[in-house]
Amino acid sequence: MTSPVSVLGISNAIVDVLAHVDDEILTEIGAPKGSMTLIDQEQAEKIYALMGPATEMSGGSVANTIANLANLGGKSAYIGCVADDQLGRIFVHDMQALGVDVVLAPMNDTAPTARSYILISPGGERTMNTYLGACMELNPTHVSARAVAGAGLVLLEGYIWDNPQGPAAAGEVMRLAKENGVEVGLTLSDSYCVDRHRDAFAEAIEGPVQMVFANEKEIMSLLGTETFDGALSRIRELEPLFVLTRSEKGSVIVNNKTDVIQAAVPVEKVVDVTGAGDAYIAGFLYGWTTGSSLAESAQLGSERAAMVIQQVGPRLEKTN
Repeated sequence: MTSPVSVLGISNAIVDVLAHVDDEILTEIGAPKGSMTLIDQEQAEKIYALMGPATEMSGGSVANTIANLANLGGKSAYIGCVADDQLGRIFVHDMQALGVDVVLAPMNDTAPTARSYILISPGGERTMNTYLGACMELNPTHVSARAVAGAGLVLLEGYIWDNPQGPAAAGEVMRLAKENGVEVGLTLSDSYCVDRHRDAFAEAIEGPVQMVFANEKEIMSLLGTETFDGALSRIRELEPLFVLTRSEKGSVIVNNKTDVIQAAVPVEKVVDVTGAGDAYIAGFLYGWTTGSSLAESAQLGSERAAMVIQQVGPRLEKTN
């Protein structure tokens, strides 16, 4: 693929606050294990008080993918709303330090920069409680026609459909992408997000979306199947390329009725699964945008996911 920017990510810009916790805390705050729950500022303060020692770092699902893609040497850009506050400036600095073209500057007169409290259970599973803050400001005026036209692929995050004007922003992205011959990818974010926006996601996949990223639960939720094999049968009737991750079972890529089955890379110890899917997508897209085969891209995705789950946090160090 020849393009000034290989991937433009558009998503909720969030600072992650991570802490290891016992499962009793999840029960106390009423958060289903492994879920992503939207919270208000009062709930955010309560959860932060319960977390104990924490690590703060720039995050957000597609933002993590873009950062990890840049770490691999990919040319990438990013659109997401942050406030002109301490966390917002840190977020932008972190992305720019990696060489990412951050299209939007931090904004004044808006809610505080979004943050996600990531509670890591014994065994590494993460439960996210997210205060969206400035993320809710994303709207069609923030979509740069120049940035979309200059990309090889635009990667949309399912979570932006939670924003008041997020669907309109996504619609503008898809319109501009079609006008400029740019491919569109969609991450389904989590199964609860799919439950909230199933019809909108299905419409996008039947229309302008050419690449779908999902885990096992998300794709089964989207297609209304009780088994993964049932979802695969449905997928083979659809046009987009589907990149499906299955944790320790590896991944499956479905393209034009042909399956690529990729085994997971074994690891000695799982520390934190935060960002495993994001790292996989980054590796896959780096391979795909540099001319690798689907199997080679899936292998690189698996390698990056294996690396990230052996550390705390979703972003890997820069590859030399």
